[in-house]
Amino acid sequence: MNAMSDDAKTPEEEIAALRADPQPTLRATAPGMEQHLYLEKPVLDHGHIRVIDYMGDDAAIVQAARVSYGKGTKSVQNDEGLIRYLMRHWHSTPFEMCEVKLHVKLPVFVARQWIRHRTANVNEYSARYSILDREFYIPAPEHLAAQSSVNNQGRGEVLTGEEADRVLRLLRDDATRAYDHYEDMLSTDGQQGLARELARMNLPANIYTQWYWKVDLHNLFHFLRLRADAHAQYEIRAYAEAICEVVKDWVPLAYRAFEDYRLGGAQLSAKALDCVKRMLAGEEVTQENSGMSKGEWREFMGVFLPK
Repeated sequence: MNAMSDDAKTPEEEIAALRADPQPTLRATAPGMEQHLYLEKPVLDHGHIRVIDYMGDDAAIVQAARVSYGKGTKSVQNDEGLIRYLMRHWHSTPFEMCEVKLHVKLPVFVARQWIRHRTANVNEYSARYSILDREFYIPAPEHLAAQSSVNNQGRGEVLTGEEADRVLRLLRDDATRAYDHYEDMLSTDGQQGLARELARMNLPANIYTQWYWKVDLHNLFHFLRLRADAHAQYEIRAYAEAICEVVKDWVPLAYRAFEDYRLGGAQLSAKALDCVKRMLAGEEVTQENSGMSKGEWREFMGVFLPK
């Protein structure tokens, strides 16, 4: 058997080779992020995220802020204080000085939700050029839930027993059957098969795709604020939480400020703020006299009285 050529390296061998050959650089590096470079972090059953490259660190945010604000930052005594000030007052430009490029492997239906965040650069695996792998996302039993009765975009109670078994069987059988037909259309016993760009149309939305996703830190924080939230769909939240673990090592000062003011904070409308003031003044405030709709009131109460 001939030795495997460099062009035929497995992904694991490519990663090992990259990590075994560090390159000298004059640019700033983040020690925490260096530990993540090229390493896959598993997500869901077959997915992952992997840091391919990055630029900037906490110091880059501070440097950019001091250039743009000049004397206005001299009262800030330390870098963390300045970063918290920037986050607290929604200053975005300094956070745009940091960027990260990720290799993400994810189900197609998650990708279609993810791509709604348009402030990034994306290059996706092409099923017009290449053949997709036989890999599908099948939910773990604890994430197999019924439709929510109060939220059209959410989940309700977890399915159990025979109904859970039936749904899982349908998901596996449909995915397997669709891929069998995909392979059959691509190759017909030596005859010319259907074009790849057409054969792919029958594949299910739970098949895995891959892309490179490059984004600046400001827009990444916006993505994480929405997708790492407890109300986000579980599957995309799993990716967001994996990215959070990387970001907290990359820019620890900025991430702590983000965690405090965005992930752990809450934004109140003018009506909601008025209700808080009335409550503090001793007034009994209800949904009926709050000026809010039932949905607004439920969300408002959820901030102070979470389940």
